Amino acid sequence: MNAFVIIGLVLLAGALCGKLMNRINMPAVTGYILAGLLLGASGFQLVDGQALNQFSFISDFALCVIAFTIGSELELRLIRKLGRSIFYISLLEATVTFTLVGLLTWLVTRDTALAVVLGAVSTAAAPAATIMVLRELGARGEVTSTLVGVIAVVDAIALMFFSVAIAVARVLLVRETMSFHTILVLPFQEIILSVALGALYGVALVFLLHIAKRDSESFIYLVALLLLVVGSAQVFAVSKLLKAMAMGFVVVNMSRKKQIAFHDIEGFSPPLIAAFFILAGARLDISMLPQIGLLGVVYLLARFTGILAGTRLGATIAGASEPVRHYVGFGLLSQVGVAVGLAITVGQQFPGTELASLVIAILLSTTIITEIVGPNATRYAMNKVGETNP
Repeated sequence: MNAFVIIGLVLLAGALCGKLMNRINMPAVTGYILAGLLLGASGFQLVDGQALNQFSFISDFALCVIAFTIGSELELRLIRKLGRSIFYISLLEATVTFTLVGLLTWLVTRDTALAVVLGAVSTAAAPAATIMVLRELGARGEVTSTLVGVIAVVDAIALMFFSVAIAVARVLLVRETMSFHTILVLPFQEIILSVALGALYGVALVFLLHIAKRDSESFIYLVALLLLVVGSAQVFAVSKLLKAMAMGFVVVNMSRKKQIAFHDIEGFSPPLIAAFFILAGARLDISMLPQIGLLGVVYLLARFTGILAGTRLGATIAGASEPVRHYVGFGLLSQVGVAVGLAITVGQQFPGTELASLVIAILLSTTIITEIVGPNATRYAMNKVGETNP
């Protein structure tokens, strides 16, 4: 089958499965993941490894679109109102999850390198899954705004934790010399450079939106800048997610024509994001579930517990409202995209090692569960706090 046939089948199967999930009061994103499982390695294998590599650019671009959307939700008035809650929830959620997953992993395996790396990877959220559900529900309110802000900040923290964990693992496995530069300077440098470059792209987009005479011009400028964000992130070895978030943040706070850009995003992103989830599902091999063993179960339960406990602790310290304390954590349980990308990075950094094989196996297998539980947990939380507007 050629690329057009594959993409056509992917979108058609995803749309039908998403509609089926909606009929039984479940999020469409669950249907997209199930469609991917049916078409990919776990099902009919119509979408094989070669096709997944061929369409990897779709996933990269879709993640940038989602990250831009997250950044566009971070208006300064919102940050002034909820900034304290967002900061404490993000920091405590990441720290508690990292500590709990890392500690329990070490108790099970006595492998310090594996414990540190798995702990770091566990802190990554899945912005695409959460934003997809929030859009589907038309969610608006304090819990929704806090959740979006936390997603933006926690992935930046996860990137920092992961960079430090990789440096520590190199010291333990490759016997590299530990230095202040590799442990702290390089992670902060990547984050700062990502945000700075994203802000520059945001300023450029603000200018281009200002000079655009027609909505069609604005749309072209937006797509062009998002493509440049993806491509330049690979060139400069920085985070495309942080760049896209920074660009969205600049546009929403500086542009008088911001609504045009966000309207364009809402118009063309649904099939793109659907393809992202279907292709992610196609990558998952359900036969790996029995292989995760005790370590996989410990990872999954420790991550869920750490997220729920950490968000509640952070919200309590920040003096957040009761709905925020009780329900924000449910929107952070999904783990696909960013975490799988980090697992693949581990494989590239430590090829042929037990560390790489274990991290990849655990992430790919547990993602099957988190992508069914996570979106439904987000939907449950939004319904409980009454912020849905279907």
